[in-house]
Amino acid sequence: MSPQEVADAYESKGYDFIAFTDHDYLLKPNYMDLYRQVRTSMIVFYGIELSVFVNGNIHVAKIEGDRERLHIFNHISEYDFTPQQLLVRLEQLEKMYPLDAVETTKKGFRDAVFESLDIAYPKIASDDSHTLTGIGRAWVELDVKRDKDSIINAIRKGEFWNCYLG
Repeated sequence: MSPQEVADAYESKGYDFIAFTDHDYLLKPNYMDLYRQVRTSMIVFYGIELSVFVNGNIHVAKIEGDRERLHIFNHISEYDFTPQQLLVRLEQLEKMYPLDAVETTKKGFRDAVFESLDIAYPKIASDDSHTLTGIGRAWVELDVKRDKDSIINAIRKGEFWNCYLG
């Protein structure tokens, strides 16, 4: 889907903000120009999903605010790791990035095993906008000033609610 199609789909579902975080190895040289052309009333975050090698490939989203930056260890339940293997990778990843949150959903679906892990980071729900069917399964809600840095700081502090469809 194009960035505009993604934004239109989320806006039609009533979202207030969206984060574009394409994989680093898929980015086109003009990707920021494409994002800046998106017309929406939502707050639009720009970011990148970094491919990181820590005993295997994992992903870290780096999302830019106006002054703040958010790092999320992405979709931890999609790797073929046991919870213990994941904790080892998390410990190594902490030495590389200033992690702020961990995504515990799998393409927008809850994962009780990884959601129940005892970790020091807020656990965040999100979905996957590769197709229309992946949009709107999981999201976060928060009660903060409507600007990028306030949203990032609330997520960093765990001051949000994970929400799921169905």
